[in-house]
Amino acid sequence: MRPFRAIHAKELHSYPFKEDFSSLGYLLVREVIPRSDVARVCAEIVDVIDARGWLLPGHNPLDCMANPGATCGHPEPVFCNVLEQVLKLESLHAFVHHPALRRLMEQFVGPRVLVHPKFVMRVVFPNCERIRHRIHQDHESVKGDPECFTAWTPFQDCSVERGALQLMEASHHFGLQRDPAVGHVTRAMARGGDWVGGQINAGDVLLFHSLTVHEPTLNITNQFRLSIDCRFQDYERDFNPGNVVGWDWPSLYAKWRSDEFQYYWRRLPLRLKPSPRELAVLSETADPAEMRARYARILELFEPEMMQK
Repeated sequence: MRPFRAIHAKELHSYPFKEDFSSLGYLLVREVIPRSDVARVCAEIVDVIDARGWLLPGHNPLDCMANPGATCGHPEPVFCNVLEQVLKLESLHAFVHHPALRRLMEQFVGPRVLVHPKFVMRVVFPNCERIRHRIHQDHESVKGDPECFTAWTPFQDCSVERGALQLMEASHHFGLQRDPAVGHVTRAMARGGDWVGGQINAGDVLLFHSLTVHEPTLNITNQFRLSIDCRFQDYERDFNPGNVVGWDWPSLYAKWRSDEFQYYWRRLPLRLKPSPRELAVLSETADPAEMRARYARILELFEPEMMQK
């Protein structure tokens, strides 16, 4: 596996990164977010998992030494319950809007940045193949416009042994890839260039296209891997409104001190696909009934003014 193509954040103004990104489908940008800012959020996440007995006693909690007797993962109820508590952290939501991260996003899509409301928080136990996320492309689940991007960053230095991502270069040029036998992309049939990977440190950001094939390495250490995937795009391109459902927003916001990042997507002139009118029809006609209820929930999460578009 070849090493990532990487540059320092300070080099972006003089480096033809868009050409590289367009060719390779990714770019690792070093030292984007101050490590002190990352560490503050990390400490809050660690407090949550420590309170549930997931850390090995007798060690500094920030070392994230995992209690092997607590190993679990999605969709196990105990895991989902702890992850829900992590997702309620106001600091975590503010983190995906960090000014340094936003400036980086703007360099890729321009000033009309939409940070997707639902990010992916990873709390990964070590040495557990059954909970490792399979090889995939983000567009498979995010949908909407393919010109959507992921910013992946760990909350602590992340080696290949700890579960850092690996990517297939230039795989975004081949559209949504599926192995007909299993219904999704597989390593055996994936099209693209070489696989690349390497160490990604706290404060670094790995950016990649929604069609770039990727997967995490297996965490073979005795420590958790804590990382976050946030998706972003130009808000004038198609946005799948299904990306706002699935979380209990009122409960999530209940103890927040600020409303700055609450329902922020309502304040943007989003281009929804399905459109508001299509959503209204689907909320009454879609089958099965669960899908009608899902479309109705989507409608409830947008302002009435948006629904008239």
